[in-house]
Amino acid sequence: MEELRTIPIEYYLYLSTVLFCIGVLGVLMRRNAIVVLMCVELMLNAVNLLLAAFSTYLSDAQGQIMVFFIMVVAAAEAAVGLGILVMIYRNTKSTDISLLDKLRN
Repeated sequence: MEELRTIPIEYYLYLSTVLFCIGVLGVLMRRNAIVVLMCVELMLNAVNLLLAAFSTYLSDAQGQIMVFFIMVVAAAEAAVGLGILVMIYRNTKSTDISLLDKLRN
């Protein structure tokens, strides 16, 4: 526990910011639905890293409890998202999200 406090909190802020920005860029620029889901997970994990770092830095367990709930929501999101993605692939034979306008008919 003491080793974590020797690393300045700013390093966790920088790493979390970089991971979150990579996730946002992936969501905005990619067309593959699997990559988009992975980028959303990357953004959630960046927030989890930040919450865990602040929780340890402030010696408060509330941040770690929030990390647990975010992980549960992320797992549910991944399961539902992959289920939807399988159904989209069955209909369009592609995971390209720009083809989803075909599902309106």
